[in-house]
Amino acid sequence: MMKKITIVASISILLLAAACKTSAIKMNVEKKIVVYQVFTRLFGNKNTTNKPWGTIEENGVGKFNDFTDKALNEIKDLGVTYVWYTGVPHHALVRDYTNIGISNDDPEVVKGRAGSPYAVKDYYNVNPDLAVNPANRLQEFEDLIARTHKAGLKVIIDIVPNHIARKYEGKNNPKGVRDFGADDDTSVEYKRDNNFYYIPNTHFEVPDGIHPLNGESNPLIDGKFNENPAKWTGNGSRMAKPDKNDWYETVKVNYGIRPDGSKDFPELPAGYDTKSYQEHFDFWKDKEVPSSWIKFRDIALYWTAKGVDGFRYDMAEMVPYEFWSFMNSSIKVKNPDAFLMAEVYNPNEYRNYIRLGKMDYLYDKVETYDHLKAVIQGKTSPDGLSDIQHRMADIEHHMLHFLDNHDEQRLASPEFAGTPQKGKPLMVVSTTISTAPTMVYFGQEVGEAGNENAGFGTHSRTSIFDYVGVPNLQCWMNEGKFDGGQLSQEEKNLRDFYKRLLNFSINSSALMGKFQEIQTINRQSTQGYDAGIFAFVRWSDSQKLIIVTNFSWLTTSNFELKIPADIIQKWNLKDGTYTITDQLYHKNSVQLRVENGEGKAQISIAPSESFIFQL
Repeated sequence: MMKKITIVASISILLLAAACKTSAIKMNVEKKIVVYQVFTRLFGNKNTTNKPWGTIEENGVGKFNDFTDKALNEIKDLGVTYVWYTGVPHHALVRDYTNIGISNDDPEVVKGRAGSPYAVKDYYNVNPDLAVNPANRLQEFEDLIARTHKAGLKVIIDIVPNHIARKYEGKNNPKGVRDFGADDDTSVEYKRDNNFYYIPNTHFEVPDGIHPLNGESNPLIDGKFNENPAKWTGNGSRMAKPDKNDWYETVKVNYGIRPDGSKDFPELPAGYDTKSYQEHFDFWKDKEVPSSWIKFRDIALYWTAKGVDGFRYDMAEMVPYEFWSFMNSSIKVKNPDAFLMAEVYNPNEYRNYIRLGKMDYLYDKVETYDHLKAVIQGKTSPDGLSDIQHRMADIEHHMLHFLDNHDEQRLASPEFAGTPQKGKPLMVVSTTISTAPTMVYFGQEVGEAGNENAGFGTHSRTSIFDYVGVPNLQCWMNEGKFDGGQLSQEEKNLRDFYKRLLNFSINSSALMGKFQEIQTINRQSTQGYDAGIFAFVRWSDSQKLIIVTNFSWLTTSNFELKIPADIIQKWNLKDGTYTITDQLYHKNSVQLRVENGEGKAQISIAPSESFIFQL
């Protein structure tokens, strides 16, 4: 068991260096990617009431049109390359849109009032809450796609293949598209081309212990939901009456996995882990596949044709990687540059979903994210970050880094880093330690802590189930001016830090080059190299970086950083003195002395400070 230690100092010197004694990955991209995840419903909301369980009228809601040219240009200038618009597909919610032909959803199978974005009700249209004119909502989203592209940004939206809303209604299906379950044989638990799993001759029952709308009266709240026969629930529960902690608002989609876990579809032959997406596409061309595979492929191609540049797949590991091979190769044939990102949490399956499922990127949550969180909470040292890079050297480019998203506690919350300032060294390391994309969650860059009790959603996470405002973001929005006019000076400085870091990262060749750890030698032999200091190098042919970070919140560290002889040799540095300059603020330059083929630099690093030194 690892001892709990007090984190004192962790400098993040960025020096572009060698790749963990493994050959470098061949990249399809030449520069870093930065994804800005924005919860679309909340982004433009100017209302600051934040009443728990508040209605749209009480708490307000953001619209597609709130992403003005000014807003998008400011996001672009932050150092962003992709915008992930979270919660766009039409999902179940508690609001009356019957005047435009949308049926009301039963609050007993909706989480919150605004609803979960992962209980999609109609994949061929968008959330009516997000439109100024709900009847014209699809056109308003298409206009947003066009504005996003005009700003030089690319568009990502969610697809949730594992489950859909309990009451799915495809009111906008293209010609020839049949609804999920429309052709199912509901007399059996399983059939390959059924879209759902059934509990024959059994009615669905609402879980015990749920309190829809916090006890508010509603004509549809009667302790019942009409589903006969009952379907398996999204998280795999086979009970007609799921538990209140199950994903009771959703139903599990059948991909040809029999109830005993065996596969009822062709499997990829040996060797397909090294084959291209075109070869995967060719493999599936003459194969019969389950109905659900075709339905979700068609959904993805529908949005691709509308200009969507990529997808984020929810809980991808709950769906077989053979389906992903079929799905992703179909998308890549239409758009070879499509950005395909998946939520996968099992490290033992990472390579299957990348190599066989043809995913571009997976969440690096279990390794890098979890370790950084433990470091800032004083539960471990940063040393293990080097081990993570070594362990995943063959797939590091595919492991998307983040510190904040809609599922996790806010970086600045007391439950995570405690302050946005303490999150800064984590952000430097997360952004610069690998070639993988970096993701920022809206408001993170201005220190949003998610303190609101929104109703169904609780504090520390910005609610995805409720109508709520995002206070720090609203200060940056400044009533739609998007100029930061209501931010404190500290918040302005924080956003400036993110802007400097992200813009440096997307223009650095070294960050798409090689990595080598220098933590071991400095931890073992450098006096004053405290337990919270972390350093590594990154490099390309044209740029050499040393990254030093201090995770300590209290202690300034002073030490003589060592650069091992093998790195000096790889950089072709002769004995002598070289100036290395911090690239974040361009105010700190130190001398790198090379003597007898080894490098040394005197470093003084303040609490939560980071340096990206360029040679």
